[in-house]
Amino acid sequence: MGRRYTAAMSVVDWLLDSDPAIRWQVLRDLTDAAPDEVAAERARVEREGWGARLLALEDADGLWDGGACFPASYAGLGPGQPWTATMHTLQTLQIFGLDPACQAARRAIALIAEHGRWEHEGQRYFDGEVEPCINGRTIETGAYFGVDVSPIVDRILNERLADGGWNCEAENGSVRSSFDTTINVLDGLLEFERATGGSAAVREARHSGQQYLLERGLFRRKSTGEVAHSGYLEFAFPYYWHYDVLRALDYFRRSGAEPDQRMAEAVEVVRSKRQPDGRWLLDHVHPGLVHFAVEDPVGRPSRWNTLRALRVLDWWHD
Repeated sequence: MGRRYTAAMSVVDWLLDSDPAIRWQVLRDLTDAAPDEVAAERARVEREGWGARLLALEDADGLWDGGACFPASYAGLGPGQPWTATMHTLQTLQIFGLDPACQAARRAIALIAEHGRWEHEGQRYFDGEVEPCINGRTIETGAYFGVDVSPIVDRILNERLADGGWNCEAENGSVRSSFDTTINVLDGLLEFERATGGSAAVREARHSGQQYLLERGLFRRKSTGEVAHSGYLEFAFPYYWHYDVLRALDYFRRSGAEPDQRMAEAVEVVRSKRQPDGRWLLDHVHPGLVHFAVEDPVGRPSRWNTLRALRVLDWWHD
């Protein structure tokens, strides 16, 4: 993917020597490109590269790999979780920046609304199901692609736990929030707020979820101060439902929040992973079947991690 990185190339040049899904975001976030140039590059996501490849893999009924959360053929075998079903593909297309108004997006969303059903109990796709981590991601992509997901938002607001966040295990008796579920809900509520203007209740819930993360320095247990999970310090892409501090910091950046000193240690984790040549590596890949790779192997320089880390650090310093 792209030319070999040389000392004569800047990191931004290296990022631009890539797929339209990355190029348009680099132009928007790391250069002084004109809005028309950014929009023209973004429009290519539908027609070229990774975005076009994912769209070409859509089934005739609008789903990917025959299922909502899992492929139709999934039998619970193999390492990890397969990432080829509709939910994960829609999230990836959103991260790529597929224009919600483009013909391919409108067609896909209409077909998913008509045919998509959750494996849980056959609920209609954009009605959501029972797990807040799944519903948070459904809110995010639904709101992004112009679907009315307010009923799922109402459900999510009522499922917030006493410590301010959310946990998919609440239905099994958990009374403590989780980092992973909370970031999925926060991403969803932020996108819903952007799409609709939100409400006082949505803003209050999002604030409480943010405080849950901030009180833990974005990666530590509140009770002991220990690192809650070593994986939170490893940067994977795509991240799917998984949490890490780079994803969390990029959420705060997108939300328009002011930098908070409780994030400082997490920011230092990001800074410490910068290589001498100015790039970040791919630390981890979440195991499971994928449509195709969008990164070089683990341990190699990662365009997605580099892009996200650079804009987080720019936000932090500004």
